[in-house]
Amino acid sequence: MSFETLSIATDGRGVATLTLNRPDKHNALSAQMLAELTQAAVNLGADSAVRVVVLTGAGKSFCAGGDLGWMREQMQADADTRAREAGKLAHMLQALNTMPKPLIGALQGNAFGGGVGMASVCDVAIGVDSLRMGLTETRLGLIPATIGPYVLARMGEGRARRVFMSARLFDAQEAVTLGLLARAVPHADLDAAIEAEVVPYLSCAPGAVAEAKALARTLGPRIDAETIDMTINALKTRWESDEAVEGIGAFFDKRATAWASD
Repeated sequence: MSFETLSIATDGRGVATLTLNRPDKHNALSAQMLAELTQAAVNLGADSAVRVVVLTGAGKSFCAGGDLGWMREQMQADADTRAREAGKLAHMLQALNTMPKPLIGALQGNAFGGGVGMASVCDVAIGVDSLRMGLTETRLGLIPATIGPYVLARMGEGRARRVFMSARLFDAQEAVTLGLLARAVPHADLDAAIEAEVVPYLSCAPGAVAEAKALARTLGPRIDAETIDMTINALKTRWESDEAVEGIGAFFDKRATAWASD
């Protein structure tokens, strides 16, 4: 199956590189990309020739979060449409999170919003030391709802609360202390750092790796259909708030929000 917003290349060892491929849009998550990522996770998970999946991005950014055109469409949509669109992000993350292959994140650039969510579903994520990250939703009057279960599972509540509500940007070293990144390395060392994570899996029984990952997920914080539905409803409700209308409108109008201080 071919994709328009992604590229997938698998080497002779069974290492598949899944690349977000909208560099001109900083790999922002459009509806099409969400659908293609979900299908890619299904395909890679079912492919017996694939041993490990590396998730990365083309261009300067890993993932800038939600696509601006997609956000503008949500402003005009009804509640059911907003819930359906929020569900696309939630179910894409769950597809990657439960994919029965090791998922290694190679963050070659910045990650915001949904990009932080994608880093959180990786079994290990390594980033370049120049990147910045941030959960920027509250600046727009929104909340990091559908990505929340994965961010909290990765960071833990205490660490997450340092950045979950403030929209504050943070650098790669702080991302390591927060638990989002395992390591931060110079750009020139990223490939070698990723390879060091890949190689051990090539000596492991693939079925045992899949079952161990499923067990770890079962023993970790609960992320089931009920949890996912709750986050979708929370985001749908927030989209209907006066703050979301003001925040997103101000963003597109390139003006300060009513609540922003000088």
